[in-house]
Amino acid sequence: MSTVALVALARPTFDLACAQANFDSARNLLLEFGAQVVGPEHLLMTPEEVAKVTLPAFDLPILFMASFSDASPAVELLGKVKGPVLAWSMREPGEVGERLKLNSMCGVNLAAHALLNVGQHIRHIHGNADEPHVRAALQEALAGRLPAASTPETISGELAPVEAVQKALDWLKGKKVGAIGEAPNGFTPCIFDGPKLNSLFGLDVRQITIDNAFERITSVKESDIEFAYESAVAAQPSLSGVNVEQAKKVSSVEVALDDWREEESLDAIAIRCWPEFPTDLGACVCSSLGRLSDRGTVTTCERDVLGAVTMLVCESLGSDENYLVDIVDLDADKGLVRLWHCGSAATKLAADPTHATQYIHCNRQLGVAGNFPLKTGPVTLFRIDRDVDPSNSTGLRMVVSRGESIPAPNHFQGNTATVVTQPDAATLVNGIVTGGYPHHLVISWIDVRPGLRRMASMLGIPLVEW
Repeated sequence: MSTVALVALARPTFDLACAQANFDSARNLLLEFGAQVVGPEHLLMTPEEVAKVTLPAFDLPILFMASFSDASPAVELLGKVKGPVLAWSMREPGEVGERLKLNSMCGVNLAAHALLNVGQHIRHIHGNADEPHVRAALQEALAGRLPAASTPETISGELAPVEAVQKALDWLKGKKVGAIGEAPNGFTPCIFDGPKLNSLFGLDVRQITIDNAFERITSVKESDIEFAYESAVAAQPSLSGVNVEQAKKVSSVEVALDDWREEESLDAIAIRCWPEFPTDLGACVCSSLGRLSDRGTVTTCERDVLGAVTMLVCESLGSDENYLVDIVDLDADKGLVRLWHCGSAATKLAADPTHATQYIHCNRQLGVAGNFPLKTGPVTLFRIDRDVDPSNSTGLRMVVSRGESIPAPNHFQGNTATVVTQPDAATLVNGIVTGGYPHHLVISWIDVRPGLRRMASMLGIPLVEW
């Protein structure tokens, strides 16, 4: 009989009833298969709960992502166990247009990145306990045969001219990225090496604290807030239906960020958008980032500086506005993934910019966040990431793939793109998770791959292309 250490993570801002039901079904399935299940019998949601856990001896560690969670509990409990760790993500429940109730796959993706950073490795199962392929995979795992860390076949293609890419690198040199606050706890993709970014791309990262940002926000003149609010309502009349007090707080953030951008000549801003903004300011700043992006400033949430760098690199190679997204849903039969974030997209990126609805944040239930589907057409999916391989002197790696964003309703509240991937969708997801790539990808509607291939070669940065 196999002994399974089952660790279930969740976060209170998601649908805990659904998360608990999925956890119960997972535990019952393992018991049905004759496994001895050890580990907490409840969802782990706080550092205090995690600190109390001591895992007895086991044969198989399973990280069960009942809902989204940051990666710190996964690292603390499973970072040093004998691996690989089997990570299990859940299907997204609910109807089209509802909020993202679990965001389980993104949680697994984030945990995989953090676990890779501490030398651990991941295998992945996606689906609910009643699905035949999940049941079969678990039975195999209990017998000692874990799912493969399969990836799509790597491909290569034409290279952009050296002169064109050198021009892109020259354009990047001297660009400034503003970083507000620290990376959220457990968000390892949002950690960056400033000197390395400067030596490779000539980028300058300017940092301020959350406290400094709040000081700037509270000092914004009332007249400037009113002007920004009225301008935002004029641009997107749906904003008038959002709580006015919250919307004006978001307008104050927009003004403060724009003033800082002008003061420091910033080309991009990466902001720690939670928890302080919803908890202390009483608003979500998503739409302020979208409005800055509409005016030409690259913006990223969760203080993802490398995400902002990824977007700047795309722009240097000819793309227009891009967006930072999570992979949140997989339909393997249709060969598609759903890419999403909670509402900071530029309205230029909407499938219909005239109806780029402004609404409340899907989880926090505070204004203001965009709520519209992203535009269609061929897309590039790209990410620059830190590389833990000590033999790589650049300290960075790149991953890129392609797909087609197809017409579809906004599947999840916020901003969603429904993308039929060029490689097999299930294999692409498995490659990203088991490869420990970041949960944030950049979606660009221009094919920048020839330039990326050449840039990677010129800078000596390893590039994986699927």
